[in-house]
Amino acid sequence: MEKTNQEQIYFHTNKTNWDKRVQPHLESKFYDMPAFLAGKNVLGETVLNGLGDVNGKSLLHLQCHFGQDSLCWARLGARVTGADISGEAIKTARELNSRLGLDAQFVESNIYDLKANLDGQFDLVFTSYGTTVWLPDLDRWADIIHHFLKPGGQFFIADFHPALYIFDFNTQKIAYPYFNTGEAFYEKVDGSYTDGSENVELEEYFWNHSLHNIFQALLKKGLQVVDFQEYDYSHVNCFPNQKEVAPGKFVFGDFGVALPHEYSLKVQKPLES
Repeated sequence: MEKTNQEQIYFHTNKTNWDKRVQPHLESKFYDMPAFLAGKNVLGETVLNGLGDVNGKSLLHLQCHFGQDSLCWARLGARVTGADISGEAIKTARELNSRLGLDAQFVESNIYDLKANLDGQFDLVFTSYGTTVWLPDLDRWADIIHHFLKPGGQFFIADFHPALYIFDFNTQKIAYPYFNTGEAFYEKVDGSYTDGSENVELEEYFWNHSLHNIFQALLKKGLQVVDFQEYDYSHVNCFPNQKEVAPGKFVFGDFGVALPHEYSLKVQKPLES
């Protein structure tokens, strides 16, 4: 089977996966929609510190799900455009945007097709938590980021550390390679990462990308590293066998040593680009 046909299967399966997640996520305590609708900013410390003051800046949020984070950036004064592969997620994001009286824009698109579905460039491009694992090719991902950044603009990602993704979160045993082999991993699972989604049957394809893969994809496009951080805890409690070691800080497993849980990376497009 040709690569393009394989990718169509991957993305169709994952699109269906994320369409199914939207409603249980909206109803979950994890996303705490009543608090969000009442004005709570759900962006974590790593993300808020990483992007800094966004007031008056244009911001493209890649793989935005149903727009909760996107709309938090809009509340902080950014001119936000969110993009996601899930039609159900984008429909919900638009509904929430109208309900809150905000002016964010949302585009339904596979990230690799975004050039055909969105015009313009942005001061900031942003993505966070569980995004690159859904992409087979980071060179194309970096090309999209470079394309949509204005000269002098910055891209920021906060995500789970690829070293954490080598574990089976249920058994706490190493189950996946750290380095991307190019082959997709396939799982059929019951439930998403939130409460209230236990009866949702999901199929998914995913890939693990090393830090080397992530950095090199961005560097090859001429993007310049501004900041890089690693964390021995996660701000997000979405995996089995995590425990809260401090308010809002979660650690996976019973290993007795500090493991990398998250990283953040900021790069900048040179002014002459």
